[in-house]
Amino acid sequence: MWGLSGAAAYADSVRVATWNSELTRKHPTLLLRDILRGGDDGVENAVDLIARAQPDILILQSFDFDLHGHALDAFADALAKAGWSMPHSFARPPNTGVMTDVDLDGDGRTHEPRDAQGYGWFAGQGGMAVLSRFPVMSDAVLDHSDLIWANLPWARLPQSGGQPAMTPDVRAVQRLSTTAHWQVPIKTPQGVLEVWTSHHTPPVFDGPEDRNGYRNADELRFWYRKLPTARAAFVLAGDFNLDPLRGDGQRAMMADVLSHPAVQDPRPTDDTGSLATADFERDIGRLRVSYVLPAACLRVEGSGLEWPRSTGGGLSRHALVWVDLRLGGRCKGAGG
Repeated sequence: MWGLSGAAAYADSVRVATWNSELTRKHPTLLLRDILRGGDDGVENAVDLIARAQPDILILQSFDFDLHGHALDAFADALAKAGWSMPHSFARPPNTGVMTDVDLDGDGRTHEPRDAQGYGWFAGQGGMAVLSRFPVMSDAVLDHSDLIWANLPWARLPQSGGQPAMTPDVRAVQRLSTTAHWQVPIKTPQGVLEVWTSHHTPPVFDGPEDRNGYRNADELRFWYRKLPTARAAFVLAGDFNLDPLRGDGQRAMMADVLSHPAVQDPRPTDDTGSLATADFERDIGRLRVSYVLPAACLRVEGSGLEWPRSTGGGLSRHALVWVDLRLGGRCKGAGG
């Protein structure tokens, strides 16, 4: 592990982090309740982890969305009480839990969690959010979350016996984004940094047609095809649910992104030297599924992984991934 695991190693660097918090509940308002009343192990572990890692910009996955942002505000307040203030935030309604009228998973039933645009028991379950110490330029955010998967000219849709595995009704409504695809500009003291972020479907829980595997790969391919168009300082970060070497999924897609000349891979590790960011225990063990990939023009001054102090019992199975960056210099537009 490079650098420091607490305060950023360099006072004038920007620490960007991503973490799958698994702070999700089966009913709306329950996450807000658990944050406000205190004593919840998952919430307390999350606050402890983030306060230790001290990111300047944090992308949270699997954090329930509510229309007025009450849960996110309450969580930011809890962080501030723990000594790490992140007063700026961004979140929009995710695709998770947004119900369709179509039998998306082909089980003969409709209006179940797998018939939503992204798996969910209610609209907003397991959403995504950005917390920041610096102002978020919300009016300039680019939100690609409503793109229809089949409408993209480069889409690689699943096949079964040489025929499309998705019915015309499914192809007409199925969005590419399981959760969201955002480009979020943030005004740091060194200039504007654009955060490209998403949280992808696990490439499992389907059939021999590998529907989720194809969707997972195309969610990542979306960014891969945008990388040559980048014109400013950016970082590609999130939980992509894909390890380039092990586990399920179209692993070559992750390897292609990691080797793209527009980005660099700092290869953050924990104290044991492991790159793995999630521990799925008996299912498959530890995999690298979360990433912070800065633009090649940015200077990396440190990186690492921070694990929660406790695991199991509904607590997050994921490590927080962080990278310290210095903006400016070679990146066009980095001066904001």
